[in-house]
Amino acid sequence: MGARRQGSWVEAFDARSALSAQSSFAGSDEKPAAPKDKRPHVVILGGGFGGLRAARELAKAAVRVTLIDRRNHHLFQPLLYQVATAALTTADIASPLRQIVHAQENTTVLLADARAIDADGRRVVLDKGEIAYDYLIVATGVETSWFGHPEWAEHALALKSADDALAIRSRILLAYEAAERTDDAEERARLLTFVVIGGGPTGVELSGALTEIARHTLARNFRRFDPATTRVVLIEGEPRLLSAFPEELSQRAAEILQRMGVTLRLKTRVTGIDEHGAHIGDESIRAATVLWAAGVHVTSLTATIGAPLDRQGRLIVEADLSVPGHPEIQVVGDAAHVTLEKSSEPGGKDETVPGMCPGAIQMGEHAAQNIARAVRGLSTQPFRYHDKGSLAAIGRSTAVASIGRVRTAGFWAWVLWVFVHIFYLIGFRNRIAVLFDWGWLFATRQRGARVIVGSPRERR
Repeated sequence: MGARRQGSWVEAFDARSALSAQSSFAGSDEKPAAPKDKRPHVVILGGGFGGLRAARELAKAAVRVTLIDRRNHHLFQPLLYQVATAALTTADIASPLRQIVHAQENTTVLLADARAIDADGRRVVLDKGEIAYDYLIVATGVETSWFGHPEWAEHALALKSADDALAIRSRILLAYEAAERTDDAEERARLLTFVVIGGGPTGVELSGALTEIARHTLARNFRRFDPATTRVVLIEGEPRLLSAFPEELSQRAAEILQRMGVTLRLKTRVTGIDEHGAHIGDESIRAATVLWAAGVHVTSLTATIGAPLDRQGRLIVEADLSVPGHPEIQVVGDAAHVTLEKSSEPGGKDETVPGMCPGAIQMGEHAAQNIARAVRGLSTQPFRYHDKGSLAAIGRSTAVASIGRVRTAGFWAWVLWVFVHIFYLIGFRNRIAVLFDWGWLFATRQRGARVIVGSPRERR
């Protein structure tokens, strides 16, 4: 075994057995060796929207596919905030990767953590071993950025994974439980103050949900205080919320949140986060729960390729989504910097594909098609992005929607938001479960997933 090169277990795992049920040699237990699969090997890093779409698009291609992810499931991240706010369970928005691709004969799923990409050697270094590829699709997404203050992570909760959502849900519910126990009015006010940092879709959706929990879900659940006295503060550094939306929809979202009772602090930068709450210069907002929805950056894996990166760490790719100098590597989703067009404003920056699931899905599909073309000896095609619009839910039955020339807010925007999210969900079971939970929430205002999980040390 010592003479074999590192990672040979992967090749053995990928080989397709061609042994017959019985030996062709009478009176002998020997069997002929299984021939190695000669099809080009496509490795996909990441089972999110882009990576999963690429894997499914390659189902009928003359390649063998290995889909690698550090988790065994695909997570529908646009609804992760609903797990955090007890409207849905994790199982409602997550599907096992192996189940999703189980019918694809040419696809293998590996639970592993990619540590580095050796572009010249055409191999990926994993947490255990390595794997060689003929073609590589990088779809590793993003992770939380603390803007140079990693110490804030000790006191604020971000929302990027199922574990994050469950931690947030427990922190929210534990705050109410602690408020029921205390006799100190100032401490109760701190426990019932929730600070959300970041005015993008996640921050807006979290703020609206927190307000509904306080005003409706937990109404008459406590005897020693009124949950409606809860204070939700949304902090955004830019002049308006939802900066990727048209200005009129940003203004409408702000008006709706303020009517719901959310305190908005725009053009405001957080200067510190500690056990007491959030700090804005000399001002301190005392809060037991601080939720971080302010920023993300691309995983450090992209830097190991040795190709040009933008300031967010995204790989600056060619028009066909390939890495400059490495046409065998395609980059999709949040890991890719894809230039669309120059802004018409003076000094404006290049427009890039927004970091939302429709863009990642389109890029994943296109990357897979380019690889299938390359395998057949055809030239690759440039990527063309089709803007599907933007949606953000603000409350139980209110949303804002910008789709083409249609810009609307209110109930019908929320109906559109519901159908779009159901359409993109993976799995029939998940769609039915989410529809049922949303129907129950709409009819009763009750959130069925109000279960506290986590160790006692997390209780504050």
